[in-house]
Amino acid sequence: MTSNNYYEILGVPKGATKEEIKKAYRKLAHKHHPDKNGGTDDKFKEISEAYSVLSDEKKRAEYDTYGRVFSGGQGPSGQGGSAPGWDFGGFGGASNFDLNDIFETFFGGGAAQGRAKRGRDISIDLEISFEEAVFGVERSVLISKIAVCDKCGGNGAEPGTDTKKCSYCQGKGKVHETRKSFFGSFTSLRECDKCGGKGNIPSKKCSACRGNGVMPKREEIKITVPSGIEDGEMIKLAGAGEAAANGIPGDLYVKIHVLPHPVFRRSGRDIVMDLDVKISDALLGAEKEIKIFDKSIKLKIPAGIDSGEVLRAKGLGMPQPSGTRGDLLIKIMVRTPKKISRKAKKLIEELKEEGL
Repeated sequence: MTSNNYYEILGVPKGATKEEIKKAYRKLAHKHHPDKNGGTDDKFKEISEAYSVLSDEKKRAEYDTYGRVFSGGQGPSGQGGSAPGWDFGGFGGASNFDLNDIFETFFGGGAAQGRAKRGRDISIDLEISFEEAVFGVERSVLISKIAVCDKCGGNGAEPGTDTKKCSYCQGKGKVHETRKSFFGSFTSLRECDKCGGKGNIPSKKCSACRGNGVMPKREEIKITVPSGIEDGEMIKLAGAGEAAANGIPGDLYVKIHVLPHPVFRRSGRDIVMDLDVKISDALLGAEKEIKIFDKSIKLKIPAGIDSGEVLRAKGLGMPQPSGTRGDLLIKIMVRTPKKISRKAKKLIEELKEEGL
């Protein structure tokens, strides 16, 4: 059964810090993303919902006080839809209905009035280089989506014209609707179809969006990729999704794809590389200069090192949220030459006689 406890969903204690919550979310989102094997939309949405609440100080305080508040603004303990375990369909031929209708009758339609329209979420993929994953980068992407009309600003009216009260709902934005059920007649409130819940309509519709307030367009969005991000991680840009007429915009989810590097690869917080060395350097020791992005270091290879041994350069790995960096791990690969000269062969034979 799905847990309703956001802390349990993310696997953190109630007193967890923002950083602990963020770390837990990244790990779970990476594991349960729909594109991953075994990942599902429901689980990913559950994790994202828990993180969106616990990462926001105000929402988290409300949640700690009142419990789970579902999207739609239906009050501290409202869950939307029919109450679980209650099914009144089929009694005496009565039609199915939502228990919210009863609540709307007694509480003035609070559930329906608080339910805001929400635009569609958008998901995109973004490729970045390995170096950009290390240091972070800012990218601009062009997205085609439903957005607020630039000409009318979303009110649906032609600039310079007035709006007038909706005659259908008398400017209230809601209309009463009476339904018959097994219990009798119930009156509920619903959004006015004519004005879309605004209570007024434009005297002249916007010529660009035809009075809808939203329209398809291409929009440039800046995406800030944090340093140290992992391949497959998601970045959420709240409100950057599609717009909804008289509602709130959806979110934009950006899945990061880190392109492979010809030299370096990631292992947790560390960066790993292979370093080819000659047999003579492995036997006698040597000093090598290694360039890693923004720095060059001199690496001392000790005499007698074996192939496969790993040397560590501290503080040259992936940046961490704490401000520290992992390490650079250099794996020594002693390479045997495929062809050798007569002189080299003679010297090696002498070394062989020495027992080397």
